Amino acid sequence: MTENQSFSPAAAPALVPTCDLFDRFKDDARYVLPGFHDFGAVTRFSGAVVTVKCVEDNSRVKELLATPGAGRVLVVDGAGSLRCALMGDMIAASAVKHGWAGVVIWGCVRDVAELAALPLGIKALAAIPRASTRRDQGLVDVPVELPGAAVRPGDILFADEDGIVLLTAEQAAGLK
Repeated sequence: MTENQSFSPAAAPALVPTCDLFDRFKDDARYVLPGFHDFGAVTRFSGAVVTVKCVEDNSRVKELLATPGAGRVLVVDGAGSLRCALMGDMIAASAVKHGWAGVVIWGCVRDVAELAALPLGIKALAAIPRASTRRDQGLVDVPVELPGAAVRPGDILFADEDGIVLLTAEQAAGLK
């Protein structure tokens, strides 16, 4: 961001390295514990957070990623389940089509070869071939937990090869 710009949720925040963010904000920065892996072609991404809380049902994930993303990041609290995938190639392609910057899933993905070719940031715990069962369940825009960090809708997420850092919108507005 330039000195005259202020943060706007519709505008993608600058891609500031997570190590630099942590050095600047210290204990005021929230960071997610290790264990997430990159699955998309984009390994550095940032954006305002939209949240979904769901367990082994990707109904809300599919719905949200089919809406305009405007450079935002979907954070999915899948409770760390390794029993099924919460996103595959078709839902991820929809996210790309609709302008989402990235998806962080505390759970699994599938269709790994196809995900790797998509221009989307994707971080998840693991891959598994089993799809989720859609039961029309899940909560949207609620506070969620990722390992080590509380995540609120509207937070600003920064992800790169070193990990994931979360800032409030006010903190991110001060980045220059």
